[in-house]
Amino acid sequence: MSSSRERILAAAQANKPAETPLPTVPDFGGDASVERFTEVLGSIGGRVVWVANPQQLGPVLRQLFPDAQRTASPLLAATVPVNEQTPTDVLADVDLAVLPGEIGVAENGAIWLPEVNMLHRALPTVTQHLVLVLDHRRIVATMHQAYAQLPSTGGYGAFVAGPSKTADIEQSLVIGAHGARSLVVLLY
Repeated sequence: MSSSRERILAAAQANKPAETPLPTVPDFGGDASVERFTEVLGSIGGRVVWVANPQQLGPVLRQLFPDAQRTASPLLAATVPVNEQTPTDVLADVDLAVLPGEIGVAENGAIWLPEVNMLHRALPTVTQHLVLVLDHRRIVATMHQAYAQLPSTGGYGAFVAGPSKTADIEQSLVIGAHGARSLVVLLY
């Protein structure tokens, strides 16, 4: 004699619907141009700066952020060593985080930032200013196209679109309210 549990599980198994294939997502096309990405990012408070190659990061950053004393980055000589164990009170003093972005999305100005590129999950939101370095050939037109590439970029990550902002109070836009006060994307 079977238990109630076994009868319920057997009934559920017998009434399991057949699997159906997922629908095909159409290609929505779109404009994957650097111009579109730059326009949209600018409209949400971010800024695009061109660099000829990643080796020019140091001089460009000194020009853009002359007052930045505490810098965290895997891309250049940093003054604050950061890893996933770094206490958040240390991160709170970081003036500038320079991190490699993986995918840019022209339709909304977002950049995919996988956890492996963040140094610490909190760093992109705790730093005063955030710089993402992106290969312009990695810009896609839509979020559909970006998501199609995500399986190859690792596990956790975030799409970062512009600096922190809110318009919760009387719909007045405030930049830098809850996170990085500015976002610059260095395209090469």
